[in-house]
Amino acid sequence: MTETAEAWLNRTTSFWTPNATQFDGARSHRTSIESKLDAALGIYRMFEIGSLRHGTGIWLHSDADYLVSLKGNQPSSPWTVLSNVKAALQDRFPHTTIVVRQPAVVCHFSDGIVEVVPGYITTSGYSIPDPTGGWMKTHPDEHSSWVNEVNKKHGGAAKKLARQVKIWKYKRNVPVSSCYLEMRAAKHINGESSYFPVWDLHLALEKIHDANLAAMNDPTGLGSRFTATSSETKRADAMSKLATAVSRAEKAREYEKAGDHVAAIVQLKLLFDE
Repeated sequence: MTETAEAWLNRTTSFWTPNATQFDGARSHRTSIESKLDAALGIYRMFEIGSLRHGTGIWLHSDADYLVSLKGNQPSSPWTVLSNVKAALQDRFPHTTIVVRQPAVVCHFSDGIVEVVPGYITTSGYSIPDPTGGWMKTHPDEHSSWVNEVNKKHGGAAKKLARQVKIWKYKRNVPVSSCYLEMRAAKHINGESSYFPVWDLHLALEKIHDANLAAMNDPTGLGSRFTATSSETKRADAMSKLATAVSRAEKAREYEKAGDHVAAIVQLKLLFDE
């Protein structure tokens, strides 16, 4: 029996879903990181954020992301605090490659990658480095709750769709923020009354393309806008790849609608570089 396009998409999504132990190596460094930063800079708390917390990570590609709430006064330039965090961690892990990739300090451990995002407590949420420069406000607890609420309301569709657009991002090397894609995917699902995997994959990609990767308002109404890319050069590259993705997803949708699942799967394979 011929596999349906939806079954293929679900199988591919499951294949790229991390198992329960994938982040164990990266997570094992948390205590050492937390202790060093507390001793060197002073911190209030360190907690998981991003795909690790949301449950939308991609096997072999997603990192363990943490936000570190620092004590003291917030400097005018985020590069100051990023440099301080990098210096402290490099002192603790002298043989580990550690780089600054705003908004995070990225630690390339042999058993996993850890991204540490420094932040300062504000009247609500946290102030963290903006990938495009300066500072931005974020509310990770509220963002996680919002994604979980949308996901629950739509039977798991929000996280499934978010994971699919992230698979496309990583497989096609698209220079766009994973957080941005996740929020766009959840926002799309939140506006739908039902979920059809192949159709909604196309519609979500099309909406992102039609928005020209413009910054997205925080759906919780609390924080700064979510930016898609860190430069115009990266935006142009992402838009080009996005246009191709929309075309392939649309063809997959139309072939599925016509009952030609073999042709639909061919387009999905091209979309995900499988």
